[in-house]
Amino acid sequence: MSASLKAIDGNADLPALMTELATRARTAARALALASPEQKNRALQAMERAIRASAPAILAANAEDVAEVRAGGASAAFIDRLTLTDARIDAMADGIATVHDIPDPVGVVTESWQRPNGMTIERVRVPLGVVAVIFESRPNVAADAGVLCLKSGNAVILRGGSDSFRSCRAIHDCLVQGLHEAGLPEAAITLVPTRDRAAVGLLLSGLNGGVDVIVPRGGKSLVARVEAEARVPVFAHLEGVNHVYVDHAANLEMAKSIVLNAKMRRPGVCGAAETLLVDRKGASTNLKPLVEMLIDAGCEVRGDEAVQRTDPRVKPASEEDWDTEYEDAIITAKVVDGVTEAIAHIHDHGSHHTDAIVTEDAAAAGRFLNEVDSAIVLHNASTQFADGGEFGFGAEIGIATGKFHARGPVGAEQLTSFKYRVHGTGQTRP
Repeated sequence: MSASLKAIDGNADLPALMTELATRARTAARALALASPEQKNRALQAMERAIRASAPAILAANAEDVAEVRAGGASAAFIDRLTLTDARIDAMADGIATVHDIPDPVGVVTESWQRPNGMTIERVRVPLGVVAVIFESRPNVAADAGVLCLKSGNAVILRGGSDSFRSCRAIHDCLVQGLHEAGLPEAAITLVPTRDRAAVGLLLSGLNGGVDVIVPRGGKSLVARVEAEARVPVFAHLEGVNHVYVDHAANLEMAKSIVLNAKMRRPGVCGAAETLLVDRKGASTNLKPLVEMLIDAGCEVRGDEAVQRTDPRVKPASEEDWDTEYEDAIITAKVVDGVTEAIAHIHDHGSHHTDAIVTEDAAAAGRFLNEVDSAIVLHNASTQFADGGEFGFGAEIGIATGKFHARGPVGAEQLTSFKYRVHGTGQTRP
């Protein structure tokens, strides 16, 4: 942690601390909005180098965080979300390199037209200003959010969970090093230097206009609190109650591969499947192999009566199960009457995050893609592709499930707004 942040961390007056952080971030945001793409890219290159070079220090800090939560009885899925490895640090650095390579969104003219009176009107992308990102567990979010906000010309205030405090500090040190090397203000990427939970409430207040938008990244309780208490706009990120519907026209081997990956690749991520829906017309051939595969892979299956009959190891599903994001190796399973009932079930129980259909029937796929009202809808692909990196964004701050401004993976472009520039030649309005 930088010397300046250490000094602030010793300040017992938390409201004053948070106000000072927001004031510094606001000043940095003005500088970033005017920074050239070349200067921002120099910072990103330096950050990537620093992350790779500091991998041992990051892993050591992360090991302390993991040991602490393991001693506290955290679940295996929670520990997986928190844990960093050499491969995950490499992926973090690779994501920074990808963000470096994407076009700079700031200043891009998205539309231009001329009025009959001769005036030319342009719509141009501009930064949002100061973004507050409140997240839990996943320390890589510190890097993802930091570099995406930098690329889009925004200052960011990062408030990670107490469980990842040491890991986030080690990652933040690398980001600050990159800012210094490029001559950009350190406050462009600020890490709240305290575990005090009251800091979250202060961020939600907007800090007297110091914060322009809040992005929550975490469990249902965190997101619910942010949406209930925030006094500034929020990029909604609801839980991922995601579905895979296996149609009667599905290729069984493809369905098995997709379902297993969607649930078990990383059960704790927001793109993991939580419910399997199987078409009744194909249940006689598809249901038992899918259920047995999941159970044999270590996944607990909770099903309706039809699913329970396929395997004695299946547990009964409760009404609550259909609405639950497990973030663990647990899945609910149900037999439905075709794509119509599958869509209805997703409408009633989904979270508008990510849902997939497996089928060789183009008409069924078309209906599913058109009628399922989720931020991401897939045909013959795993729900675990719900990730900004997989969309070519380099990284993401989160998956926005609301319908205003941003939806789906929130990357650099989604972290901009726009303004209108009007060019005249002396026109006045009659």
